[in-house]
Amino acid sequence: MSSQAHELSIAQLTAVMEDFTRMSIRLPAVHRLSFTTLSVLHTLSSGGPKRLSELTAGEQVTQPAITQIVRNLERYGLVRRQPDPSDGRAVLVHITAAGAAVVDGRRAERMAHLAELAERLTRAERDAIAAALPALARLVELNERRID
Repeated sequence: MSSQAHELSIAQLTAVMEDFTRMSIRLPAVHRLSFTTLSVLHTLSSGGPKRLSELTAGEQVTQPAITQIVRNLERYGLVRRQPDPSDGRAVLVHITAAGAAVVDGRRAERMAHLAELAERLTRAERDAIAAALPALARLVELNERRID
């Protein structure tokens, strides 16, 4: 194979990642909440409690929008607000057990669907995906460091 056969096409990577992300987001049929609302739950699940300002920046929405999202999530019992121990004037948004169950349920449903799809791949295709996982994880790590 030529060295060009192994070149990384950023355009192709971007297109495939966009399509894969769109598919992945739409897979779970449980808990039909908006993408941003679900993203807030996933952020709190993986990153721990956050101030509203942190959620606003991370989710790239306005302060009024994040306030409304958190208010709705509170109403559903999926998050709770508590005073920030480091600053009594601020509050931290915490995910509740019910909110974590939504995240876990969506992940389980997504995994089941992807397992079904993966069974239709050839062994070589599954091996290629497995081999790419460390590099994809590294891209995520590099991005998180850039954001911090």
